[in-house]
Amino acid sequence: MSAQPTIHGEVESGFGPVADAFRRNFADHGEIGAAVAVYAGDRPVVDLWAGHRDRHRTLPWEQDTIVPVFSSTKGMAAFVIATAVSRGLLDYAEPVAKYWPEFAAAGKASVTVRQLIDHQAGLSGLDTVVRLPQVADLDGLATILAAQKPAWVPGTRHGYHAITLGLYQGELVRRVDPAHRTLGRFFAEEIAKPLGLDFFIGLPAEERMERIATLAATEGMDILRYERDLPVRIGIEIFAKRGFSHAALTNPRVGSPARATRREFLEVEMPGSNGVGNARSLAKAYGAAAGRTGELPIDDTVLDLIATADAADDVPADDLVLHTKSRYHLGFRKSRGSFRFGSDKRAYGTTGLGGSFGFADPATGLGFGYAMNRLGLAVLDDVRSRKLREALLRCAV
Repeated sequence: MSAQPTIHGEVESGFGPVADAFRRNFADHGEIGAAVAVYAGDRPVVDLWAGHRDRHRTLPWEQDTIVPVFSSTKGMAAFVIATAVSRGLLDYAEPVAKYWPEFAAAGKASVTVRQLIDHQAGLSGLDTVVRLPQVADLDGLATILAAQKPAWVPGTRHGYHAITLGLYQGELVRRVDPAHRTLGRFFAEEIAKPLGLDFFIGLPAEERMERIATLAATEGMDILRYERDLPVRIGIEIFAKRGFSHAALTNPRVGSPARATRREFLEVEMPGSNGVGNARSLAKAYGAAAGRTGELPIDDTVLDLIATADAADDVPADDLVLHTKSRYHLGFRKSRGSFRFGSDKRAYGTTGLGGSFGFADPATGLGFGYAMNRLGLAVLDDVRSRKLREALLRCAV
């Protein structure tokens, strides 16, 4: 059992169970530093932080601490795509090649925007080895992305496009935006600034590295103490250097997740995997979506589409990369099968490697955000996030 730190922040009456669960995460689940936030529409009802922003527990987690949240970034990128759809710049049902003609190469002419952002395009891996300098070369990267051949017939199966999804989304946004902005700049100007989010896709040069929490891998006896959902099959594929998991999770070659707090990693734009921000920003963005506050530049009709899943979406399917059952919808995860969140099936959000999570619960108008710096090993449902979500649902009943 870990020492219990002082919990900072505020909790509105009726949401005390979330604070209790947050406190227990430090006592029982190996939390080092973390934050949790909940917004009811545009009103914060939970805003808590505690612990340390470094693995040696010498630097306190502050109110303005931010941290890499990996694939929780995908939700922010999906909001960018939804904004483009709202403005008539994109259509989920149209082929990607309509907006990016070169994308049609290697049998991808009929791949739709929806198939791409729902991990159905077969583009979870790249045949060309890509490193950070190549990620920053957007024109050169676009050539590599367009030439990639799908690993399965698009639309027939799905597999998590862990890193590549954000790269494809970035080029698609750059093509359709009248100002040809990158996805990160589009997000900063159209979503983050109006909502006051402390969240970046492509860390600006003026941001201080000192306020970014460093990450700690879960190793040794801590695996036995705190982890129950181990990604064994994924680990085997990565070790053997073969399979969909290896292809999706090791290229681009961007370094170990535990070393993500370094400027050369965070300053490039990987909209599916290297956003840096805090729980407050995740909760505020999802709260604006769930509560229809009008702060997001997304039409209500598009928000309705995101919240409403087709009949086929009710049944989770095998994920070729994560080796679990999952369901994606318009760039977000949906609450299905053994991984449930929110009040009902309208809920949507994205998880991040290590345990971070943000989601919208349209049934209650709540937005949730959780970020931390001990990297858990669960494929989807980190126990710390789950305990917080369960406590929130008890409050929301």
